Amino acid sequence: MSAECSSYLNADKVLVSGFSCPRTGGDARAVYCCGFQDVKYCCDDPHSFFPYEHSYMWWLSVGALVGLSIAAVVLFAFIITVCVLCYLFISTKPRSKLDTSLNLQM
Repeated sequence: MSAECSSYLNADKVLVSGFSCPRTGGDARAVYCCGFQDVKYCCDDPHSFFPYEHSYMWWLSVGALVGLSIAAVVLFAFIITVCVLCYLFISTKPRSKLDTSLNLQM
């Protein structure tokens, strides 16, 4: 079994000629054409070709990092708020029992 990786323009806009998988001297199990439209290679997973450019994945990663950073800041602010409210609750409690002025006698 073999696959053909068609020619493509890499990220530097240089034409890379097509090749067959597995490549000569490469892993014999790498029979599938994998990668992106601008970066292709041979691998052993038939579902590893993505029909968009590699830079698209970079922007997905940046978006995920921004989202996770915002979530971390919100979580940190929530934890700080809870700690401050707990401290205020504990520090404003009366230290002694209230005197009801009732003498309980037998």
